[in-house]
Amino acid sequence: MHTALQTPPPRAKTGAVLQGKALIVDDELSNRLILKPLLEQYGYQVIQAENGVQALQQFESEHPDIVFMDLLMPVMDGYEAVMRIREFEGQPSVPIIFLTSLTDEHSLTRCVEVGGDDFLTKPFSPILIKAKILAIQRLRSLHSQIGSLYNRMKQDEAAAESVFSGAVVADNVAMDEIESLLRPADVFSGDVLLSAYSPAGNLNLILGDFTGHGLASALGALPASEVFRAMTSKGFAPHQILAGINEKLLSLMPTGMFFAVQFVSIDRSLENITVCNCGMPDILLLDGRDGAIKHRFRSRSLPLSIQPELDFQSVMEHYTTQRGNRLLLVSDGVIEARNEHDEYFSQARLEQAISAREPGDDILSRIRHALDAFCGNAPQDDDISLAEIPCLPGILPQWDNIPHHEEIPDLLEETAEGMEQDTSAFSLILSGERLRQTDPIPLVVNQILELEQLQDHRRVLFTILTELYINALDHGVLQLDSKLKQSPEGFTGYFTEREKRLNALQDGSISIWVKIGSDDTGGRVSITVEDSGDGFDASPFEKGDTLPDDCFSGRGILLLKTLCKSVYFHPPGNRVEAVFCWYKG
Repeated sequence: MHTALQTPPPRAKTGAVLQGKALIVDDELSNRLILKPLLEQYGYQVIQAENGVQALQQFESEHPDIVFMDLLMPVMDGYEAVMRIREFEGQPSVPIIFLTSLTDEHSLTRCVEVGGDDFLTKPFSPILIKAKILAIQRLRSLHSQIGSLYNRMKQDEAAAESVFSGAVVADNVAMDEIESLLRPADVFSGDVLLSAYSPAGNLNLILGDFTGHGLASALGALPASEVFRAMTSKGFAPHQILAGINEKLLSLMPTGMFFAVQFVSIDRSLENITVCNCGMPDILLLDGRDGAIKHRFRSRSLPLSIQPELDFQSVMEHYTTQRGNRLLLVSDGVIEARNEHDEYFSQARLEQAISAREPGDDILSRIRHALDAFCGNAPQDDDISLAEIPCLPGILPQWDNIPHHEEIPDLLEETAEGMEQDTSAFSLILSGERLRQTDPIPLVVNQILELEQLQDHRRVLFTILTELYINALDHGVLQLDSKLKQSPEGFTGYFTEREKRLNALQDGSISIWVKIGSDDTGGRVSITVEDSGDGFDASPFEKGDTLPDDCFSGRGILLLKTLCKSVYFHPPGNRVEAVFCWYKG
């Protein structure tokens, strides 16, 4: 090799701060002897190699902090040696400076292409070498700082993930029965899947998608999940829950970040569902046997956190379903997943994957395979989330711990003198517009729980009051006929007519009286509901625990009789009193 000519190097400074190890690779001893004192002057411990093979051995054993690599050498040249070093490293971190007498652009460009960071042309200039070393040291310092920041970021992400999992995901219910596919595009997902039981035993679910992805998007899941679970547990209606989440997010989220939502409430009977789609792909109702699409619930509202007052009640859809049917919730990350040709997976490909399912195939597995085959090695742009909910008893809460009225001891009869030791009562009257604007069920149940510690009986009390109030509003004040709900079309028509009559309501009233009495052994809650309607003939429901064959209504009344000590309809049928008892021992 050509010997590098230079002016005599400056004398090495004593007491230089140790910068690490420097590896000099050159087949010419003179070149190594020229570089060695220069590097020692700046605090490097110098190790040497005569060719690329020795360089690889020294690199693996000594772990140098900087490498000066000659380009043209016997056995293995500098190009090959640097490529091998970069393969050994995995991630480039050690700076490599090529030493060369070549000046053509092609050779110098290739130095960078194979993994070099810089180059020095011979003969060496001490001033230029000093500048290169100082620049490399600054880069090392920056790299170290970035590494520290990256490690701190990972620690923060781990802590945030722990909080996120505990606060958002851990309290979900029925997840053993719900199949889901959740693929975040980052450490944190902007998609969120929430589930909770209402006091009446209904299952509420949300598949939501915050703008973007990553930690900034995931932060919105904390307040959204808090409002969702708190309002669901208190028995608020779906449209009220969405309004509550919308209000909370508007007060917290920055402008431009919104929350698209698929909301599903499955009735405890598994026969009715309430759905609201706010800015998301279609929710699909699938036949439980062949997976055929029975109904699509399209978006009918803006996403949350855009406008302060969205009318969620008017965009709610009510539909009759059957046991075994399945609901498929999908985020737009599925529909908009792209392949290497920049094509979208699309709604059509999603439905094709569903229809191609063989008997016994898992729907989500089929979709996952189709999605993976389509996307190939293309990068994932957005969070991918799917959830399949079966309309089967396993998704509902167990009611085994709820005592029937015949199991309550006779000592809780109102004649017990001790019952008067602790008595309270309150009433609520709603009329006209208040019937449209107010849902009194959570208010009344929560008031009962405040007066008497009956948290274990919240679900029963909520169910009792719901049956009493809804019957009074629908059939008493609004004069709706239960026969309308005997078909899927009729069920939808029933709620359409209900909303129409409720919005047009000018008069009518419902009164609720609650009386609570307890002693050391237990207690009783008497709930009386009276509406301004004409009443009805309750005699078919007061005899026995079955319905007449030609009866299209009354299942709610039978449920009341199961849960209550007594249920009595005062003539002409527009006033009903239900007595629930509990036993402490």
